[in-house]
Amino acid sequence: MAVCARLCGVGPSRGCRRRQPRGGPAEAAAADSEPDTDPEEERIEAGAAAAAGAPGGRGAGPQSAARCSLLELPPELLVEIFASLPGTDLPSLARVCTRFRRILHTDTIWRRRCREEYGVCENLRKLDITGVSCRDVYAKRINPRVKSGRFMKILPDYEHMEYRDVYTCLLHRYRHILGLWQPDIGPYGGLLNVVVDGLFIIGWMYLPPHDPHVDDPMRFKPLFRVHLMERKSATVECMYGHRGPHNGHIQIVKKDEFSTKCNQTDHHRMSGGRQEEFRTWLREEWGRTLEDIFHEHMQELILMKFIYTSQYDNCLTYRRIYLPPSHPDDLIRPGLFKGTYGSHGLEIVMLSFHGKRARGTKITGDPNIPAGQQTVEIDLRHRIQLPDVESLRNFSELSRLVLDVRERLRQEQQQESGLEDGGAGGRQSPREPQQGPAQPGAELPAEKVGEAGGAEAAGAQPGQGQPFVLPVGVSSRNEDYPRTCRMCFYGTGLIAGHGFTSPERTPGVFILFDEDRFGFIWLELKSFSLYSRVQATFRNAEAPSPQAFEEMLKNIQSLTS
Repeated sequence: MAVCARLCGVGPSRGCRRRQPRGGPAEAAAADSEPDTDPEEERIEAGAAAAAGAPGGRGAGPQSAARCSLLELPPELLVEIFASLPGTDLPSLARVCTRFRRILHTDTIWRRRCREEYGVCENLRKLDITGVSCRDVYAKRINPRVKSGRFMKILPDYEHMEYRDVYTCLLHRYRHILGLWQPDIGPYGGLLNVVVDGLFIIGWMYLPPHDPHVDDPMRFKPLFRVHLMERKSATVECMYGHRGPHNGHIQIVKKDEFSTKCNQTDHHRMSGGRQEEFRTWLREEWGRTLEDIFHEHMQELILMKFIYTSQYDNCLTYRRIYLPPSHPDDLIRPGLFKGTYGSHGLEIVMLSFHGKRARGTKITGDPNIPAGQQTVEIDLRHRIQLPDVESLRNFSELSRLVLDVRERLRQEQQQESGLEDGGAGGRQSPREPQQGPAQPGAELPAEKVGEAGGAEAAGAQPGQGQPFVLPVGVSSRNEDYPRTCRMCFYGTGLIAGHGFTSPERTPGVFILFDEDRFGFIWLELKSFSLYSRVQATFRNAEAPSPQAFEEMLKNIQSLTS
């Protein structure tokens, strides 16, 4: 009531017939058909004019400026004021009076809200696709027609569409699905990024580059899109398959969860049957044919993934994920990385920091370690000083250093347990074991975890890094790994049998190469994984709080535990 009174310039005792919300669309349409003149507005303006013109009236004094209301401002100024308000407040503002409702029909107001809140830059009146990438053209064409082997790009008719409809019927209605999501595809998971792309809302599936090229950019594939085909009517279309967009459906199941369904699954099938579908999928997923893959176990894993994921081509459920929050004292900037996982190919891992520990959580997974599990965990309190390059080539020397650190950790945990059982004061969390005396050549104290300190401790000049080479016998999918590293830490890696059976954490070495690359040596497997940062900017992916991020990690882990 107070807000309504301030906007209208009417006191609470005089009332305002526009302050109550209307019951439904019918009443709203009836209100739009009312005459432009408002008796209440005329009475207010007449009263204000009489007060201003009366001798000795209050309007003649300095207090007249205090009685000025929004109704007395020119329309162009009101347009500028209303365009700066959040779009969610504009419907309430339209109920104040007829003049406000008329002004809110100005399309420039809604165009600015679309641009500032959702990043829409295209002009409805001058929509042009020149200069648009092939990826965007594929995702945005409406009715694909094959002519001379090329797609004719036919876009919807936005000639008579208004930004108000785009905001209310498309952007605001589907705002809850914007951001990063993990599809529920059993152990394989995935990464979906739902964005506002021009006048479309498109769900892009992010795929790692072909194995083993970990430094290559990510690949993209549209799964669905939402756009306005007709005024005030949003259309959901499935983009799966090779026969163009077709009818789909989106349902918001609950907070931070939604599902998609394809209503025309025949568009997913190919004329050559399952064999042609498998060959096409293999070229897209792995960039090669089955004949090029000589490893029998790898062939079985690829065929298993195709059969499993094909079951989800008509209906999928997605759960929201957040990017990890960053802190000034983090070792490197947290985020998403692509990593090599042997015969399973490249997978997406989220690196996050939790006090004196860092964790790598799988966003995509495999039958051994499914998506959502913590693939590596790094103890930032226990730094490992690598030997010289010649000694490092000896796997036994590296193994001795790592196992010494593990034994020290075990003794510290036993000592903590004894202190807790005896009721001694000054307990320390088992997540942060006490520091024992550092052994020369094996471990550095936590206070020396600095970039310059790491280089000096390794015998290199500050800022140059330490020479690095993989020990003989350690396998790597990518031989083009960096030959210098900043520092190394003790860590554990999660290994398990097929179907996530008998999972256990085994010791390993975390190697930090630079801001965008790190590696991990799995001692028990004698294997090396190289990770490279996903170079992409994601909107609507920040966690509302650190607690919300931790809860998200627990949720995605519990789904596959």
